[in-house]
Amino acid sequence: MDNRPIGVFDSGLGGLTAVKELEKLLPRESLVYFGDTGRVPYGTRSREAVRRYASQDMAFLMDHGVKAVLAACGTVSSTCADIGQELPVPYFDVIGPSAKAAAARTKNKKVGVIGTSATIHSDAYRQALLGLDYDLEVYSQPCPLFVPLVENAFVSPQDEVTRLVAQRYLGPLREAGVDTLILGCTHYPIISAIIGSVMGQGVALIDSGREAALALSRRLEQDGLLCGSDGPRESSFYVSDEPENFTSVAELFLGHSVQGRTERIDIEDA
Repeated sequence: MDNRPIGVFDSGLGGLTAVKELEKLLPRESLVYFGDTGRVPYGTRSREAVRRYASQDMAFLMDHGVKAVLAACGTVSSTCADIGQELPVPYFDVIGPSAKAAAARTKNKKVGVIGTSATIHSDAYRQALLGLDYDLEVYSQPCPLFVPLVENAFVSPQDEVTRLVAQRYLGPLREAGVDTLILGCTHYPIISAIIGSVMGQGVALIDSGREAALALSRRLEQDGLLCGSDGPRESSFYVSDEPENFTSVAELFLGHSVQGRTERIDIEDA
């Protein structure tokens, strides 16, 4: 048994989709979440900048005594695949678990991937998928406007702006006939209703945050690192910009309030 918290980080709010899944899967566990809201989005940054940011994010979590780290960020996972290797605790990203889920789910072997520009240009998902099944056909599409739309709460299934953007981005994937679509950014499940309606009922959506959370929970159970306490979960949330917008949108992501549990920190000096 291990009562230390689980650490999760992302460039902003999107990683909260993974937090929500962890709360469902591991209701006894405490979490430490860092959202780098002052430097979002990572998807438009250079690889060097993303690597520096991720290193700072992980160091912050390690200073809080976490027992595992989840990079709930598609950009970090795809452009800095080796960055967690030196950590003294288990490290998880979103690429491998999502690729495995998609390869197992597809029936026609046509898999779509959407993500930030950095994630798509890294080709990490394509490589992971073809490493599992070389017969897969992988169709990738960058969707850079999805993150700012989500961060600014344009998330209603009826939102015309987000729907128009989704139709523009997803059209080539529909034409390609994919039957499985990886949501390669943890922001995207928040607008999965729009994405799903544009793609059509026959297309399975793979939630990268959920798949990573499942992989982490299995590893903690396997290694005997689950929390042994029956006491209340004590999760905390940190951001690098003013917390007001984060707390209001976080409730939409999580289904519960984080008011009073969110603190702003200077990640450069943390």
